[in-house]
Amino acid sequence: MALLNASLCCSNSRFPSRLHLPLPPSISDHSTPQVLNQQLQATRNLVLSVGESASKATFLAFLSASVFLADPALAFKGGGPYGAGVTRGQDLSGKDFSGKTLIKQDFKTSILRQANFKGAKLLGASFFDADLTGADLSDADLRGADFSLANVTKANLSNANLEGALATGNTSFRGSTINGADFTDVPLREDQREYLCKVADGVNPTTGNATRETLLCD
Repeated sequence: MALLNASLCCSNSRFPSRLHLPLPPSISDHSTPQVLNQQLQATRNLVLSVGESASKATFLAFLSASVFLADPALAFKGGGPYGAGVTRGQDLSGKDFSGKTLIKQDFKTSILRQANFKGAKLLGASFFDADLTGADLSDADLRGADFSLANVTKANLSNANLEGALATGNTSFRGSTINGADFTDVPLREDQREYLCKVADGVNPTTGNATRETLLCD
């Protein structure tokens, strides 16, 4: 209640100090008591009406701001289950997305260190220029996902399906676990391919493809 009163007080301070109200009917020395009462009542009603409208506007503004602060996700639409403006360019370190359906979700430039995506459906999701250091992407469906310029070092990609994913630019998988991962049709830099082939092992349980074969290892 104290917050509401403070908000109303601060909001009211933004209203102009001089309200341009219609002037009440002029009162002459020859007006009868009945006419004077009618004029005074009309002026009183006008002032009350303006005050009530201002109070309603202030309350609605306060209510909208309160909802936004309580749950930012309510302020966005589209872009996946979390909204386009919620997962892009955000610090989501350690957040739990395990098992969630996040098809075409936008994680561009977000910090996702140690985030949990285990078993998540991330088809077509964008991790462009994102930091996925230490993230758990095991058993995730990452077909067509965009890892361009992403930092995927020390991540867990065990049994992940990355068929057709993008990994252009300085994308790095250094120190990541890739046992059973499927890299079919992933355009890797030659230095990254050579590195991954040194640690590649296992067979993807979903596609049945051997990790080394999908990396075109010798």
